[in-house]
Amino acid sequence: MLEKIRKIEEEYLKKNIPDFKPGDEVRVFTEVPPPPKISTSKKKKTAEKEKKKEEHKVVHPQVFQGIVLARKGSGLGETFIVRKISYGEGVEKTFLLHSPFIKKIEVVKRNKTRRAKLYYLRGKK
Repeated sequence: MLEKIRKIEEEYLKKNIPDFKPGDEVRVFTEVPPPPKISTSKKKKTAEKEKKKEEHKVVHPQVFQGIVLARKGSGLGETFIVRKISYGEGVEKTFLLHSPFIKKIEVVKRNKTRRAKLYYLRGKK
């Protein structure tokens, strides 16, 4: 049973992931799709037109740059946490490594650390 799950997961795993570890500074390029609009019209023609409009909408690109605090999990469920300081406040974001919304990950700077999880940085500014 586990072998079948692994074979199915292999199709969705990304191949172009750079080697990064906790402590490295990375830049994560993501695309955020627009929120779906709920159609309140009862007419079929207007609903069809709205569907066509939604197909042509452009997604919103975002870049999040910060220090990797941790990497967890394996396979499709692998995640990593990135932390940055924005306007004096610490902001953390957890990303799914193999998510289709992540378009690219760049390693900006490599750092040497002695720990696998850098949660102590949460207390620093």
